[in-house]
Amino acid sequence: MDDSLITLLQKELLTGVHDPFNEKELLSQVREKVNELIEHDFGKLVNILYRIDVSEQKLKQLLRSNGDNDAAAMIAALIIERQMEKIKSRKDTKHFYKPGDTEDKW
Repeated sequence: MDDSLITLLQKELLTGVHDPFNEKELLSQVREKVNELIEHDFGKLVNILYRIDVSEQKLKQLLRSNGDNDAAAMIAALIIERQMEKIKSRKDTKHFYKPGDTEDKW
């Protein structure tokens, strides 16, 4: 499991939660936190989803087409998927930038 994924999730969502040992445990921890937010602070969940940049269309489509399934688990999977996309994107574009560079690389 990628440490940068855990770091991103801890920054945005899993503050005060122990480091997961595997992907299943990570998904479980994110799902529990999402479920807690659904029940007690839905506005905060929406804000987190916005900051993480989870696709609103993708989320709505997923929830509509899987209405009988666990919404918290689906949202947790989307959060993890989006964070992994960000990590991959950063790794892919890392070679464009050198420390101290201030010029755009267009």
